[in-house]
Amino acid sequence: MTTNISFLLNGDKISYEIKDHWTLLHLLREEMGLIGTKEGCGNGECGACTVIVDKLAVNSCLYLAIEIEGKTVETIEGLASTSGALHPIQQSFVDNGGIQCGFCSPGMIMSSKALLDENPDADREEIKHALAGNICRCTGYIQIFESVEAVKGMGGQND
Repeated sequence: MTTNISFLLNGDKISYEIKDHWTLLHLLREEMGLIGTKEGCGNGECGACTVIVDKLAVNSCLYLAIEIEGKTVETIEGLASTSGALHPIQQSFVDNGGIQCGFCSPGMIMSSKALLDENPDADREEIKHALAGNICRCTGYIQIFESVEAVKGMGGQND
């Protein structure tokens, strides 16, 4: 079966005909070509597929696309400004060595943005908790935590 859904994607109104069994990850990557959202494990364990739905970080590999009807979805592609300037969180990951191979980075950044949007002054323990569902095999996490701490107080907003 197929269903027509409407939602906001990175600030744009979208209407899309989907198959009812598609995950949000499938819709974003395979159908819409937004390949910044990565499939790592495919079962909600690694966080590589993290996007923000109505201000909450979610694993898009577990989230049915049909459930985004009427909701707001943010992906890594929506963070940079229209001029191409990186979002402060993205820039902080670059500046502080929070990106190594880059595979986990979109999920880490989206989880960080969701946290800072809710709690702009999160401490190290809150950052660790918010990123606990995101796995990185390269950095050892310290540079990632430092990247998030460097933009505390700014919230997750783009300037």
